[in-house]
Amino acid sequence: MYPLVFKLFLFVSLLQISISARKLAQDEPNQFQSLKYHKGALLSGKISVNLIWYGKFKPAQRAIISDFITSLSHSSSKTPNQPSVATWWKTTEKYYKLAAGDKTPSPSLSLTLKSQILDETYSLGKSLTDRDIRKLASKGDQYDAVNVVLTSADVAVTGFGMSRCGTHGHARGNTGKRGSKFAYIWVGNSETQCPGQCAWPFHAPVYGPQSPPLVAPNNDVGLDGMVINLASLLAGTATNPFGNGYYQGPQNAPLEAASACPGVYGKGAYPGYAGNLLVDATTGGSFNAYGANGRKFLLPALYDPTTSDCSTMV
Repeated sequence: MYPLVFKLFLFVSLLQISISARKLAQDEPNQFQSLKYHKGALLSGKISVNLIWYGKFKPAQRAIISDFITSLSHSSSKTPNQPSVATWWKTTEKYYKLAAGDKTPSPSLSLTLKSQILDETYSLGKSLTDRDIRKLASKGDQYDAVNVVLTSADVAVTGFGMSRCGTHGHARGNTGKRGSKFAYIWVGNSETQCPGQCAWPFHAPVYGPQSPPLVAPNNDVGLDGMVINLASLLAGTATNPFGNGYYQGPQNAPLEAASACPGVYGKGAYPGYAGNLLVDATTGGSFNAYGANGRKFLLPALYDPTTSDCSTMV
Protein backbone atom coordinates (compact mmCIF):
# COMPACT_ATOMS: atom_id res chain seq x y z
CA MET A 1 0.00 0.00 0.00
CA TYR A 2 1.26 3.43 -0.87
CA PRO A 3 -0.11 6.17 1.43
CA LEU A 4 -0.29 9.91 0.85
CA VAL A 5 2.38 11.62 2.86
CA PHE A 6 2.36 15.24 4.02
CA LYS A 7 5.15 17.32 2.52
CA LEU A 8 5.91 20.00 5.09
CA PHE A 9 7.69 22.77 3.30
CA LEU A 10 9.88 25.51 4.60
CA PHE A 11 7.03 27.81 5.57
CA VAL A 12 3.84 25.93 4.85
CA SER A 13 2.38 22.50 4.59
CA LEU A 14 1.47 22.08 0.94
CA LEU A 15 -0.93 19.22 0.77
CA GLN A 16 -1.36 16.85 -2.06
CA ILE A 17 -1.62 13.12 -2.50
CA SER A 18 0.43 10.37 -4.01
CA ILE A 19 0.28 6.63 -4.54
CA SER A 20 1.95 6.63 -1.20
CA ALA A 21 1.53 8.69 1.88
CA ARG A 22 2.47 12.31 2.26
CA LYS A 23 5.59 12.41 4.37
CA LEU A 24 6.55 15.02 6.88
CA ALA A 25 9.77 16.46 5.54
CA GLN A 26 11.25 19.91 5.26
CA ASP A 27 11.94 20.50 1.59
CA GLU A 28 11.16 23.16 -0.91
CA PRO A 29 8.78 22.18 -3.72
CA ASN A 30 10.14 20.54 -6.86
CA GLN A 31 13.67 20.04 -5.46
CA PHE A 32 13.94 16.47 -6.73
CA GLN A 33 15.32 14.51 -9.61
CA SER A 34 13.12 13.47 -12.51
CA LEU A 35 10.66 10.69 -11.81
CA LYS A 36 12.40 7.45 -12.68
CA TYR A 37 10.74 4.64 -14.61
CA HIS A 38 11.39 1.35 -12.80
CA LYS A 39 10.34 -0.80 -15.77
CA GLY A 40 7.13 -2.09 -14.21
CA ALA A 41 3.67 -2.19 -15.75
CA LEU A 42 1.53 0.91 -15.98
CA LEU A 43 -2.23 0.63 -15.61
CA SER A 44 -3.53 0.05 -19.13
CA GLY A 45 -6.50 -1.19 -21.11
CA LYS A 46 -10.18 -0.67 -20.38
CA ILE A 47 -10.39 -0.26 -16.61
CA SER A 48 -13.58 0.13 -14.59
CA VAL A 49 -13.67 2.49 -11.63
CA ASN A 50 -15.87 1.26 -8.79
CA LEU A 51 -16.81 3.53 -5.90
CA ILE A 52 -17.30 2.04 -2.43
CA TRP A 53 -19.02 4.61 -0.22
CA TYR A 54 -18.39 3.85 3.45
CA GLY A 55 -20.53 5.81 5.89
CA LYS A 56 -23.03 8.59 5.34
CA PHE A 57 -22.83 10.61 2.14
CA LYS A 58 -25.59 12.74 0.68
CA PRO A 59 -26.62 12.02 -2.92
CA ALA A 60 -25.31 15.47 -3.89
CA GLN A 61 -21.93 14.58 -2.43
CA ARG A 62 -21.75 11.29 -4.28
CA ALA A 63 -22.59 13.14 -7.49
CA ILE A 64 -19.50 15.35 -7.13
CA ILE A 65 -17.17 12.35 -7.15
CA SER A 66 -19.01 10.40 -9.83
CA ASP A 67 -19.08 13.46 -12.10
CA PHE A 68 -15.33 13.84 -11.64
CA ILE A 69 -14.67 10.23 -12.67
CA THR A 70 -16.98 10.62 -15.67
CA SER A 71 -15.17 13.83 -16.63
CA LEU A 72 -11.85 12.01 -17.10
CA SER A 73 -12.99 10.51 -20.38
CA HIS A 74 -15.38 13.17 -21.62
CA SER A 75 -14.77 14.29 -25.17
CA SER A 76 -14.40 17.95 -26.06
CA SER A 77 -17.90 17.87 -27.56
CA LYS A 78 -19.38 16.86 -24.20
CA THR A 79 -17.22 19.27 -22.21
CA PRO A 80 -16.67 22.17 -24.65
CA ASN A 81 -15.27 24.55 -22.03
CA GLN A 82 -11.53 24.47 -21.59
CA PRO A 83 -9.42 23.65 -19.70
CA SER A 84 -11.22 20.39 -18.97
CA VAL A 85 -10.68 17.45 -16.63
CA ALA A 86 -10.06 15.25 -19.68
CA THR A 87 -7.32 17.62 -20.88
CA TRP A 88 -5.72 17.48 -17.41
CA TRP A 89 -5.75 13.68 -17.53
CA LYS A 90 -4.06 13.58 -20.94
CA THR A 91 -0.77 14.51 -19.27
CA THR A 92 -0.61 10.93 -17.99
CA GLU A 93 -0.45 9.70 -21.61
CA LYS A 94 3.10 11.05 -21.85
CA TYR A 95 4.22 8.49 -19.28
CA TYR A 96 2.88 5.67 -21.44
CA LYS A 97 4.64 6.92 -24.56
CA LEU A 98 7.96 7.24 -22.75
CA ALA A 99 7.61 3.79 -21.20
CA ALA A 100 6.83 2.24 -24.58
CA GLY A 101 9.94 3.69 -26.19
CA ASP A 102 10.07 2.67 -29.83
CA LYS A 103 7.08 0.37 -29.53
CA THR A 104 3.99 1.53 -31.42
CA PRO A 105 1.29 1.95 -30.60
CA SER A 106 2.04 2.69 -26.95
CA PRO A 107 -0.27 1.22 -24.29
CA SER A 108 -3.25 3.34 -23.33
CA LEU A 109 -5.68 3.61 -20.44
CA SER A 110 -9.45 4.08 -20.57
CA LEU A 111 -11.27 4.66 -17.28
CA THR A 112 -15.03 4.15 -17.02
CA LEU A 113 -17.25 4.62 -13.99
CA LYS A 114 -18.97 1.31 -13.34
CA SER A 115 -20.56 0.36 -10.02
CA GLN A 116 -21.23 2.28 -6.81
CA ILE A 117 -21.53 0.30 -3.58
CA LEU A 118 -23.07 1.87 -0.48
CA ASP A 119 -22.12 0.79 3.04
CA GLU A 120 -24.11 3.20 5.17
CA THR A 121 -24.29 0.88 8.19
CA TYR A 122 -20.55 1.06 8.95
CA SER A 123 -20.14 -2.71 8.59
CA LEU A 124 -16.56 -2.58 9.90
CA GLY A 125 -17.14 0.13 12.49
CA LYS A 126 -16.02 3.74 12.53
CA SER A 127 -12.32 3.13 13.13
CA LEU A 128 -10.60 1.44 10.20
CA THR A 129 -7.16 -0.05 9.60
CA ASP A 130 -5.33 -0.58 6.32
CA ARG A 131 -6.54 -4.17 6.37
CA ASP A 132 -10.13 -2.91 6.64
CA ILE A 133 -9.57 -0.63 3.64
CA ARG A 134 -8.36 -3.58 1.55
CA LYS A 135 -11.36 -5.62 2.67
CA LEU A 136 -13.73 -2.85 1.59
CA ALA A 137 -11.87 -2.43 -1.69
CA SER A 138 -12.34 -6.12 -2.45
CA LYS A 139 -16.11 -5.54 -2.68
CA GLY A 140 -15.59 -4.08 -6.14
CA ASP A 141 -14.52 -5.87 -9.30
CA GLN A 142 -11.22 -7.68 -8.96
CA TYR A 143 -10.14 -7.75 -12.57
CA ASP A 144 -9.35 -4.75 -14.78
CA ALA A 145 -10.57 -2.45 -12.04
CA VAL A 146 -9.65 0.39 -9.72
CA ASN A 147 -11.76 0.19 -6.57
CA VAL A 148 -12.06 3.48 -4.71
CA VAL A 149 -12.99 3.43 -1.03
CA LEU A 150 -14.41 6.76 0.17
CA THR A 151 -14.89 7.18 3.94
CA SER A 152 -17.27 9.70 5.44
CA ALA A 153 -16.32 12.54 7.80
CA ASP A 154 -17.17 10.51 10.92
CA VAL A 155 -14.90 7.58 10.06
CA ALA A 156 -11.36 7.42 11.45
CA VAL A 157 -8.67 5.62 9.44
CA THR A 158 -5.18 4.81 10.69
CA GLY A 159 -2.91 7.77 10.00
CA PHE A 160 -5.66 9.96 8.55
CA GLY A 161 -4.76 13.62 8.96
CA MET A 162 -1.56 12.77 10.82
CA SER A 163 0.51 11.25 8.05
CA ARG A 164 -1.82 10.92 5.06
CA CYS A 165 -5.05 12.00 3.38
CA GLY A 166 -5.48 8.84 1.36
CA THR A 167 -3.53 6.03 -0.22
CA HIS A 168 -3.40 3.67 -3.15
CA GLY A 169 -2.13 0.14 -3.59
CA HIS A 170 -2.94 -3.22 -5.13
CA ALA A 171 -4.24 -6.57 -3.96
CA ARG A 172 -4.63 -10.06 -5.35
CA GLY A 173 -7.97 -10.76 -6.97
CA ASN A 174 -10.20 -13.73 -6.24
CA THR A 175 -11.29 -14.16 -9.84
CA GLY A 176 -9.74 -17.57 -10.38
CA LYS A 177 -7.43 -16.09 -12.99
CA ARG A 178 -3.79 -16.78 -12.21
CA GLY A 179 -1.85 -13.69 -11.22
CA SER A 180 -4.90 -11.43 -11.27
CA LYS A 181 -4.71 -8.31 -9.15
CA PHE A 182 -6.61 -5.09 -8.87
CA ALA A 183 -5.68 -1.56 -7.88
CA TYR A 184 -7.41 0.31 -5.10
CA ILE A 185 -7.53 3.80 -3.65
CA TRP A 186 -8.73 5.14 -0.33
CA VAL A 187 -9.63 8.79 0.31
CA GLY A 188 -11.25 10.19 3.44
CA ASN A 189 -13.55 13.18 3.97
CA SER A 190 -11.41 15.51 6.09
CA GLU A 191 -14.01 18.23 6.69
CA THR A 192 -14.29 17.72 10.46
CA GLN A 193 -11.12 15.77 11.27
CA CYS A 194 -8.22 17.41 9.44
CA PRO A 195 -9.28 20.00 6.83
CA GLY A 196 -6.10 22.02 7.36
CA GLN A 197 -4.04 19.04 6.24
CA CYS A 198 -6.26 17.46 3.60
CA ALA A 199 -8.61 20.16 2.26
CA TRP A 200 -6.21 23.04 1.63
CA PRO A 201 -6.62 25.48 -0.14
CA PHE A 202 -10.32 25.37 0.84
CA HIS A 203 -9.37 25.53 4.52
CA ALA A 204 -6.64 27.42 6.34
CA PRO A 205 -3.45 25.34 6.54
CA VAL A 206 -2.16 24.03 9.85
CA TYR A 207 1.26 25.56 9.19
CA GLY A 208 2.52 28.62 7.39
CA PRO A 209 0.84 31.81 6.15
CA GLN A 210 -2.82 31.98 7.09
CA SER A 211 -4.18 33.49 3.92
CA PRO A 212 -7.96 33.35 3.44
CA PRO A 213 -9.17 29.93 2.23
CA LEU A 214 -10.52 29.67 -1.29
CA VAL A 215 -14.20 29.01 -1.93
CA ALA A 216 -14.79 25.37 -2.87
CA PRO A 217 -16.14 25.14 -6.44
CA ASN A 218 -18.88 22.65 -5.50
CA ASN A 219 -19.63 24.37 -2.19
CA ASP A 220 -18.41 21.40 -0.14
CA VAL A 221 -14.99 21.76 1.49
CA GLY A 222 -14.80 18.08 2.40
CA LEU A 223 -15.81 16.70 -1.01
CA ASP A 224 -13.86 19.25 -3.06
CA GLY A 225 -10.85 18.32 -0.95
CA MET A 226 -11.54 14.65 -1.69
CA VAL A 227 -11.53 15.41 -5.42
CA ILE A 228 -8.04 16.91 -5.16
CA ASN A 229 -6.75 13.89 -3.27
CA LEU A 230 -8.54 11.38 -5.48
CA ALA A 231 -7.18 13.08 -8.61
CA SER A 232 -3.65 12.88 -7.24
CA LEU A 233 -4.02 9.22 -6.29
CA LEU A 234 -5.56 8.30 -9.63
CA ALA A 235 -2.58 9.79 -11.44
CA GLY A 236 -0.28 7.78 -9.16
CA THR A 237 -2.31 4.63 -9.68
CA ALA A 238 -2.13 4.98 -13.46
CA THR A 239 1.62 5.61 -13.63
CA ASN A 240 2.78 3.52 -10.65
CA PRO A 241 0.03 0.96 -9.95
CA PHE A 242 2.17 -1.87 -8.56
CA GLY A 243 5.08 0.01 -7.00
CA ASN A 244 7.49 -0.40 -9.91
CA GLY A 245 6.34 2.26 -12.37
CA TYR A 246 7.21 5.96 -12.34
CA TYR A 247 8.31 7.38 -9.01
CA GLN A 248 11.18 9.01 -7.16
CA GLY A 249 12.37 8.23 -3.64
CA PRO A 250 11.61 5.23 -1.42
CA GLN A 251 9.26 2.65 -2.89
CA ASN A 252 6.95 2.67 0.14
CA ALA A 253 6.60 6.47 0.13
CA PRO A 254 7.37 7.72 -3.38
CA LEU A 255 6.90 11.00 -5.13
CA GLU A 256 4.60 10.36 -8.06
CA ALA A 257 2.93 12.14 -10.97
CA ALA A 258 0.93 14.55 -8.77
CA SER A 259 2.69 14.39 -5.40
CA ALA A 260 5.87 15.57 -7.15
CA CYS A 261 4.12 18.95 -7.53
CA PRO A 262 2.70 19.57 -4.03
CA GLY A 263 0.56 22.65 -3.51
CA VAL A 264 0.67 23.69 -7.18
CA TYR A 265 -2.68 24.32 -8.89
CA GLY A 266 -1.98 27.23 -11.19
CA LYS A 267 0.85 29.31 -12.58
CA GLY A 268 2.68 31.46 -10.06
CA ALA A 269 2.08 29.07 -7.16
CA TYR A 270 4.35 29.27 -4.13
CA PRO A 271 4.13 27.96 -0.55
CA GLY A 272 0.79 29.09 0.83
CA TYR A 273 -0.52 30.29 -2.55
CA ALA A 274 -2.24 27.83 -4.90
CA GLY A 275 -1.53 29.87 -8.04
CA ASN A 276 -3.57 31.93 -10.49
CA LEU A 277 -6.94 30.19 -10.78
CA LEU A 278 -10.27 30.66 -12.49
CA VAL A 279 -13.11 32.01 -10.33
CA ASP A 280 -16.80 31.31 -10.83
CA ALA A 281 -18.50 34.69 -11.19
CA THR A 282 -21.65 33.45 -9.45
CA THR A 283 -20.38 31.33 -6.56
CA GLY A 284 -16.88 32.72 -6.10
CA GLY A 285 -15.53 29.19 -6.24
CA SER A 286 -11.92 28.73 -7.38
CA PHE A 287 -11.22 26.06 -10.00
CA ASN A 288 -8.94 25.14 -12.88
CA ALA A 289 -10.89 22.52 -14.85
CA TYR A 290 -14.37 22.13 -16.30
CA GLY A 291 -16.10 18.77 -15.96
CA ALA A 292 -19.21 16.83 -16.84
CA ASN A 293 -22.70 18.10 -16.01
CA GLY A 294 -21.51 21.67 -15.67
CA ARG A 295 -19.08 20.85 -12.87
CA LYS A 296 -15.98 22.82 -11.98
CA PHE A 297 -13.05 21.23 -10.17
CA LEU A 298 -9.72 22.20 -8.66
CA LEU A 299 -7.10 19.65 -9.70
CA PRO A 300 -3.41 19.31 -8.77
CA ALA A 301 -0.62 20.04 -11.21
CA LEU A 302 0.92 16.93 -12.79
CA TYR A 303 4.60 16.34 -13.35
CA ASP A 304 5.31 16.38 -17.09
CA PRO A 305 8.00 13.75 -17.75
CA THR A 306 8.87 15.28 -21.13
CA THR A 307 9.71 18.71 -19.71
CA SER A 308 10.54 17.85 -16.07
CA ASP A 309 8.15 20.61 -15.00
CA CYS A 310 4.87 20.74 -13.12
CA SER A 311 2.14 21.15 -15.73
CA THR A 312 -0.74 23.42 -14.72
CA MET A 313 -4.08 23.94 -16.43
CA VAL A 314 -4.19 27.69 -15.91
